[in-house]
Amino acid sequence: MTMAQTHTDCNPLNRTDCPSMEALGGNVTFNFNDTIDNAIWMQQNAGEMGQDDEDGAYFTILKSGQSPMVQSKFYMFFGRVSIIMQAANGTGIISSAILQSEDLDEIDWEFKGGKSNFVYSNYYGKGDNTTNDRGEDHQLDFAPQNGYHNYTIDWQKNQTRWYVDDKQVRELKFADAMGGKRYPQTPMNIRLGIWSGGDKSGNNQGTVDWAGGETDFSKAPFTMNVRQVYAHDYTSAKEYSWEGMDGSGDWEKVKVVAGTSDTLKDAESPHGIKDRYNALSKTAKIAIACSVLGFVVLCALGALFYFIRQRRAGRREFLAHQAAEQRENAELLEYKQQTGITGKPGYNRI
Repeated sequence: MTMAQTHTDCNPLNRTDCPSMEALGGNVTFNFNDTIDNAIWMQQNAGEMGQDDEDGAYFTILKSGQSPMVQSKFYMFFGRVSIIMQAANGTGIISSAILQSEDLDEIDWEFKGGKSNFVYSNYYGKGDNTTNDRGEDHQLDFAPQNGYHNYTIDWQKNQTRWYVDDKQVRELKFADAMGGKRYPQTPMNIRLGIWSGGDKSGNNQGTVDWAGGETDFSKAPFTMNVRQVYAHDYTSAKEYSWEGMDGSGDWEKVKVVAGTSDTLKDAESPHGIKDRYNALSKTAKIAIACSVLGFVVLCALGALFYFIRQRRAGRREFLAHQAAEQRENAELLEYKQQTGITGKPGYNRI
């Protein structure tokens, strides 16, 4: 269903002025335990989102009406997406990882918080929801809410496959989707988020029933976590254009603009000190290591020189002090001899 994440800003089947879409045009791994790059991902909707070093990005529902999500600014024209994630618990709570186009082609992974040991797959062509025979439940030997697993969609021109931890659980042939007319086939972006299908204030009873029942928000928070996303665009391009598209939404009418996308350039450029260091050549890393080692050696030599110099200065001061004492003792002895003082206790006879 993914109702909270499904929308389009400009449907090219109904309009002729829809803007071009930036392509990914390559393959990138996004680690969500780092700060989400706002140049690549857009955060949307009410709710709480953030990052954790161990659990990655978190999407949290605190109350009714919330559905936090992120969606990529880049699009893929057929490709592979793998998401390492942990679904949220909670009756009626839906964790989702989907691909969707602006003309409402869609491929889904969905997780019902009140139904453990299952994951739900679905697809849509051109937003057509007149039938309810596209979705399938897949029984698992684990609970998606209790650990991190890899959920993959491999979307090709002639078929789409869904994998859980590299094990195929479903295949959709092009011809099986109304002879291809309802097969997802236009450029799609990635949308990750959580919503409450069991929220009666915003959903009809059919959706509430599908989600597993009404959500009890007194049991909030409900949290979904994503550690990593791997995205591979099977088309090499700078952008995808709707120029020349008609009402069919046929993939062959999508215009591919050659070049390297800004998204791919940004994704491949290092961010932060650690990434910048890792991006250096081996020679550069050796040069930096030698420079650091040289600096440490110089500091050590400087400290040793200072210690030796201070020690010598201390010895000179000791010898000078000793010489001064000897002079004072000699002067005292001479004085006693001149005055007749023997230095013994008592008095001298007269």
